[in-house]
Amino acid sequence: MQAKTGSPTDFFVLLTPPRACAILLAAPCSSGADASLLIGASVMRKLNLAKIQPLIRMAVEEDLGGGDITSRLLFTDGVTARANIVSREEIIVCGMTVAAEILRFYDERLTVRTFIPDGKVAHVGARLGVIEGPYIPMLSAERVVLNFLQRLSGIATTTGKYVRAVKGTRAKIYDTRKTLPGWRALEKYAVRCGGGYNHRMGLYDAVLIKDNHLADIGRNFDRDFEKRLTDIVQKAHATKGIKFVAVEVDHVDDQLDHVLRVPGVDIVLLDNMGQWQLKHAVQMRDAMRGRSSKPLLEASGNVTLHNVSAIAQSGVDRIAIGALTHSATAVDIGLDR
Repeated sequence: MQAKTGSPTDFFVLLTPPRACAILLAAPCSSGADASLLIGASVMRKLNLAKIQPLIRMAVEEDLGGGDITSRLLFTDGVTARANIVSREEIIVCGMTVAAEILRFYDERLTVRTFIPDGKVAHVGARLGVIEGPYIPMLSAERVVLNFLQRLSGIATTTGKYVRAVKGTRAKIYDTRKTLPGWRALEKYAVRCGGGYNHRMGLYDAVLIKDNHLADIGRNFDRDFEKRLTDIVQKAHATKGIKFVAVEVDHVDDQLDHVLRVPGVDIVLLDNMGQWQLKHAVQMRDAMRGRSSKPLLEASGNVTLHNVSAIAQSGVDRIAIGALTHSATAVDIGLDR
């Protein structure tokens, strides 16, 4: 950081590194009002900043408490500064819009100019943006700003690796509900910035009938089961706000064929299946419904970067991966002079 007294100086100009990018360039993402949730559509839904303000407020109060004692001892209120937000590894950026929102919580005079926006690739040493304004609140905000940037960019970067691994197949990468409490909107936004897609946001916007539900309505997949499931699916589609209906199966031959006979099922979740079973499921769906028809087939369970390409090559339409959010590693971003 470069501190001085008086008015803030002009912003730095970004010089883009000339070398080629080794990470898949993700689809662009943006902030603003929410749009509708669409199954399989390549629509980038926006981040609603109003929804994340309680989380930001909590983070600020947790860290700042009664005030930044160290910075107050060292500097006076008249000192201003500017500092670069710098990537120390190759990443997909996510959180620059959030950073600007965080800074406003500390001091409305703090400004950030973004050089590399959310959803774009940053090389090692690239300046993502520059912060200018009063030095004391800038120092106070540093850790919270970086915490958000490092985690969200880590999720976006991890997602981008999975997206690149399935390139050339029909499979799309989806997240899950395995998110940090309070962080779901942000973490799902980061997945979108990495080129992935969002599954249901919560229990309120889609119906997903899993094994524990089936244990109560009957695990025997037979004609009677088909009738019961048909009734449930019809009621689900009549429920306001439901975007899709999905049913989980963990066997192909004695379960999937019955589910495929039920009209109105949008997605069949193929849980913890090997590549041979996944291929068999795709062949069964295509034979009974046609390749371009619903239900879409979604693979899930124990998906890693080592096996996601093979899973995608089975012909499934979707791959749901909890590791995008629950196991993503934070990336290295710093605030430098």
